[in-house]
Amino acid sequence: MHSIDLFSSTCYKQKSRSDYYGPKNHPINVLRYKFPTKIPVILERYRNERDLPDFGQRKYVIPQEMTMSQFHQMVRQRMSLSPSKALFFLVNNRTMVSLSKSLLEVYDEFQDADGFLYITYASQDVFG
Repeated sequence: MHSIDLFSSTCYKQKSRSDYYGPKNHPINVLRYKFPTKIPVILERYRNERDLPDFGQRKYVIPQEMTMSQFHQMVRQRMSLSPSKALFFLVNNRTMVSLSKSLLEVYDEFQDADGFLYITYASQDVFG
């Protein structure tokens, strides 16, 4: 009979995504193959946000030529925000990028290791 240490790190080691998928069948590669001119984006609400509603849909594939300003306007319209409400975007939960940049430029600079571009929205400046 073998004993198992339930508190060892090997017992609770999570499998990496590469254990489940080969490089060809990884979901982001399938998505990029299916939509070659689109950028995979995950839009999340800032964790301490109280004024803005929680956006139902989180995952998007956005045309790569769309600017951050156009994406900003699309999100404002879908949330039905009044013009007096402020809406800020943070990329990777820490960087505010220029709204004149295209999503492709932002994706090339800030894409996560899993292949998605993470954008967090907030109603006020979250710095300081």
